[in-house]
Amino acid sequence: MTDHAFLEVKDLRVEYTSDKQIIHAVNGASFSLEKGETLGLVGETGAGKTTIAKSILRVLPDRAASIRSGKILYNGEDLLSASEERMRSIRGNEIAMIFQDPMTALNPTMTVGYQIFEAIMLHNTCEKAEGKARAEAMLEKVGIPAVRYHDYPHQFSGGMKQRVVIAMALACNPALLLSDEPTTALDVTIQAQVLDMMKDLKTEFQTSMIMITHDLGIVAEVCDKVAVCYAGEIVEYGTMEDIFDNPLHPYTVGLFHSLPDMSGKRNRLTPIKGMMPDPVSLPEGCFFAERCPYATEKCREIHPQLEKADGEHEVRCFGKENGKHG
Repeated sequence: MTDHAFLEVKDLRVEYTSDKQIIHAVNGASFSLEKGETLGLVGETGAGKTTIAKSILRVLPDRAASIRSGKILYNGEDLLSASEERMRSIRGNEIAMIFQDPMTALNPTMTVGYQIFEAIMLHNTCEKAEGKARAEAMLEKVGIPAVRYHDYPHQFSGGMKQRVVIAMALACNPALLLSDEPTTALDVTIQAQVLDMMKDLKTEFQTSMIMITHDLGIVAEVCDKVAVCYAGEIVEYGTMEDIFDNPLHPYTVGLFHSLPDMSGKRNRLTPIKGMMPDPVSLPEGCFFAERCPYATEKCREIHPQLEKADGEHEVRCFGKENGKHG
């Protein structure tokens, strides 16, 4: 971790309360991001990826969620200590988020153009005509004709709605973009166009980005660093080359073995057996131990820490002590 990172998340712990049960959603997540870099948060559903992103923007549900500890340093400022007024000035302007489900991100009673226009006018000093022109330009940039400015969300397909959400997030050229599965609802051709657009924006405005995805292909295409999430914690962290060329944690190895092998060396996929542990009652030892083919008694009794393997490469696994990593 660097001393003066653009974004630094330190020992973040988030809990949800449901039916009087405490759900341990994020358990001591730590990572850093430099200006202009893209970090991929990878892991299966329920790993805590979206909760981490919502914690950065501080949009977790007030009653159900609680940030128990940690720091989120944005340009040295702890966002967890910032006032709500300060966060309102940051959201959408300095830090924006592309939500996974466009149905819940768009207001069904407002035209899509006005919703982009509203975000622009809230954070910029400009005339209404200029704001409308910028909103139309953003629609064009994500492949939607400007003449659809006055259409409502119900008049768009799911993929078109997702493009509107992306346009809203990019409208104010944010310094940090949180992308939660931004291309899930798009077909392959549009997905490639949107990723190219997001990469162009990153280059042009030195935008930093956190890409939440299940798609390792997207990670390989757009990410500089990768954090592999499992049961609410980071189990492996490093550059894209570290993770793809030398995966160390058995869970990371399992993710790659679950992908089709285009080289033809493997005829069948190798899924990761079992399920993630119950977040209400997490085990004392390694959270992955029950699914790991290399687990020992030590793994089941003692919880491993995230430790440096080489350079920026870090792994949460006792396997490095005896040369086994899956």
